[in-house]
Amino acid sequence: MRLENRVAIVTGGARGIGEGISRCLAEEGARIAILDIDGDAAQKMAAELGSGHIGLAADISDEKEAGAAIDQVVKDCGHLDILVNNAGGGNRKAAKAAGPPFTRVEQEGWDEQMALNLRTTFAATKGALPHLKERDQGVIVNISSVAGLEPSPSMPAYAAAKAAVISLTKTLAVELGRNDIRVNAICPGLLYTRAWQVMAANMQKQNPRHADKTGHEVFMEIVRSSTPLGREQTPEDVGKLASFLCSDDARNITGQVIALDGGSSV
Repeated sequence: MRLENRVAIVTGGARGIGEGISRCLAEEGARIAILDIDGDAAQKMAAELGSGHIGLAADISDEKEAGAAIDQVVKDCGHLDILVNNAGGGNRKAAKAAGPPFTRVEQEGWDEQMALNLRTTFAATKGALPHLKERDQGVIVNISSVAGLEPSPSMPAYAAAKAAVISLTKTLAVELGRNDIRVNAICPGLLYTRAWQVMAANMQKQNPRHADKTGHEVFMEIVRSSTPLGREQTPEDVGKLASFLCSDDARNITGQVIALDGGSSV
């Protein structure tokens, strides 16, 4: 119960990595407010966590909408202690034509990746900061990706956005330290979320040797060939690390970028 009596906002917290984070923070005693573009899913997830947790519909890439949702959380819960910027994801529109990945990226796809993975972090942080500064304490955890740590030729727009999240994390840590607000980033590696389910299905279609395998089996081949530990990461792994970073056990940790990737980045 390291987070008892604390209020935590998790953006995009209704499914995938966000669900794992929401569950782990709740298990540590935090009261969770899930902000998700799918309001029904957010409310359902909040109900599963138990009484006192709330779910709200909000487009976190919109500064005004994100700010209004965060204000509502504070009105309902009394204060705010933790912000987890998890909202984001891949985007099939990033590339439409044939050719090398960067050449195929069009402005619409590029802008949407920035909105999904960078502007969401910007907008939610802007909305949360007045409430965190009012209490002169707090924690922000930004969910980036191992794609933001190294060259990612296959997904340049996504990787650029996640690298920007890392840069913003360090900048905010320096600026907000005087307010005792800690800011760190987590870079998850290979998780079998919806994006990987789609990629695995495409690999099954394109490569005959994958035809008789399940999507997860295809995914695990990638995991075993690219991670020293040889095992996949899970939303709960991310949630447990986020819980630690949000707790007083991590009170002197800020501006850090932690790869949770089974060693793939090394």
